[in-house]
Amino acid sequence: MTALTPGTVPAPAPGAPAAVAGTAPAAGELTVRICRDADAFGGLAQAWGRLYRRCGSATAFQSHAWLWSWWLSYGGRRGLRVVLVRRGSELVAAAPLMRVHRPLPVLVPLGGAITDYTDVLLADDEPDAVAALARGIRRAARGAVVDLREVRAGAAAERLFACWSGPRRRMPDSVCLELPGLPMDELIARVGSSRGQRIRSCLRKLDAAGIEERDVPPQDVPAAVGTMVRLHLVQWRGRKVTPEHARPRFAAHLARAAALMVAAGDATVTEFRIGGQIMAANLTVLSPQLAGGYLFGAHPALRDEKVDVTTLLMRHGVRQAAGGGRETLSLLRGAEPHKSHWRPEPRTNQRLLLSGRGSVLALLARYGSARARAAAADSSRLRRLLRKPARPSGGA
Repeated sequence: MTALTPGTVPAPAPGAPAAVAGTAPAAGELTVRICRDADAFGGLAQAWGRLYRRCGSATAFQSHAWLWSWWLSYGGRRGLRVVLVRRGSELVAAAPLMRVHRPLPVLVPLGGAITDYTDVLLADDEPDAVAALARGIRRAARGAVVDLREVRAGAAAERLFACWSGPRRRMPDSVCLELPGLPMDELIARVGSSRGQRIRSCLRKLDAAGIEERDVPPQDVPAAVGTMVRLHLVQWRGRKVTPEHARPRFAAHLARAAALMVAAGDATVTEFRIGGQIMAANLTVLSPQLAGGYLFGAHPALRDEKVDVTTLLMRHGVRQAAGGGRETLSLLRGAEPHKSHWRPEPRTNQRLLLSGRGSVLALLARYGSARARAAAADSSRLRRLLRKPARPSGGA
């Protein structure tokens, strides 16, 4: 049975800011409901998609396809708490959350550790929806702390944080690397002449290798994602790979979500072939503002073709970002050395902690524990750097 908890907040007062021209909200009061039923959440695809398009800061990780597929693979049977705000029949705000115990109860975003950006959705032309969403989240929490991790700078969750009336804390989270959505020539000009010459040489080798790119149609995406994951694991064999990438639930989620996202224009799956053989595959997530390479798999035989995999990825990403009019090419989380060759800008995600006044001690305990773990991680990185042997100085 569908489990929806109803509630109502007052309509906006006279003189409230007008909606954006041409996208007037539906008439009526703002109503708030909490969806606890997985089937009901699955049935929200169309309404969620309309709201997603009205939230300019949203990334593909806030699409219904990504979140619904993640819940099917990772969510379990209990704990779903999706806060929904409607004006009339139209969805104008949403917070995709779940209740977990770690060990105290806490509300966290759907998407988990495999999601690079989490957020709430707020229609840009509905300024009153954020207060209604905050009330709904407070009711869904029922005394639990709300812990929003991996919030991108400029995300809608920042508006929620700003209007939250109870205890709250903010701290840094993971670092993502970003490049402006410029054509390749302009990106090369940013890195300096020496590095630029090496990149141009790699691009010429890509052309000489005769690599063909094919964007996979939606009906072929599940099989293509399976190939991509296998290539990814082969590529990282014998090295430290993210353990989750080797688990069947990850492959199942990615195949299911990517097929829906490609059909909606929120992702592309691309195969790279030489002589008709698939040598590499890539999943890129897309939103109006941002393109981001999520997962890539390459056969080790590409090295025999003198193909620089990083340059291949960057060329593809530049086409998706600059070619699609997107302002950002995100390299997503992680500061791997090969990314630094392109001189990206580090952008630190945020962790936003919210609670009611009755759970302030739980919030402070969670915040303090997170700060202590972050400090320990920083200390460990510093010790590793200090243990590295110094490079010998040059001499005759």
